[in-house]
Amino acid sequence: MHLTFLGTGAGAPSLQRNVTAIALTLSKRGETWLFDCGEATQHQFMRSALKPGKLEKIFITHLHGDHIFGLPGLLTSRSMAGLTEPMTLYGPKGLRQFVETALSLSGSYTGYPLEIVEIEAGPVLDNGEFRVTAYALNHVVECYGYRIEQHDKPGFLDAPRLKAEGVPRGPWYQDLKQGKRITLEDGREINGADYLGPATKGKVLAIFGDTGPTEVALQLAANADVMVHETTLEAAMAEKANGRGHSTTVQAASVAQRAGAKRMIATHFSSRYLSQDRERLLAECQSVFPATELAHDFAIFEV
Repeated sequence: MHLTFLGTGAGAPSLQRNVTAIALTLSKRGETWLFDCGEATQHQFMRSALKPGKLEKIFITHLHGDHIFGLPGLLTSRSMAGLTEPMTLYGPKGLRQFVETALSLSGSYTGYPLEIVEIEAGPVLDNGEFRVTAYALNHVVECYGYRIEQHDKPGFLDAPRLKAEGVPRGPWYQDLKQGKRITLEDGREINGADYLGPATKGKVLAIFGDTGPTEVALQLAANADVMVHETTLEAAMAEKANGRGHSTTVQAASVAQRAGAKRMIATHFSSRYLSQDRERLLAECQSVFPATELAHDFAIFEV
């Protein structure tokens, strides 16, 4: 899996950063989930290696414009490109009204099945490979963070041992790979779990929406392999940041440290910060949580 940051700015786009959008590519096949969709996200998509036809789901953290104003354009352009694969949107109450109103008033439509799921805190989906859970954050409007947990991968099936024990190849190998029991024609019962190597632990990713300090953050990011957190303002501006439902560099890094996350990626920077400010912001984060990296537009991080 890898993350592509299509926008890392807060509030409004700047010459250096577009507003928030983060793409999670799930496998080598390119299936992609998008987290937030700020203005001009489709332009950023075209400037990246991402494929619109591989975009399957969009998760919206909250309904502020810098997180959703790119949705109508992205959805309709995807339709105009002739793509017919279904799309599912997840987000807070009001997302359906926003999307349907924008499409209706502009005379637009989607030529593919579009499902809109308005969420609350708790489980969002489980497709057998990934489980997504939403956590309510501390912002000035309803806002969520998403915890994406990859199910553990079963160990490799010991085919040579099965062959040595006279278990013939056949479609039942798929059941054995899943640790299931099968019964052979000669009456022998074979337990697949006895022929599997150690399972591979699935990855855990925590993607935060906008938030001031909240204890819920520790649950969202608990032992995450990667935590993506907003750092809208520097440490000295904590009162201003928190008053608007945002976090500082040090506050975000403290979440990563307390939650036991392995890595933190900082994003959602105020437009007051220029490229020469990056090292200072990174140093503030790393003073609390050394395993911090700063995102920039089009940065790619392996998960």
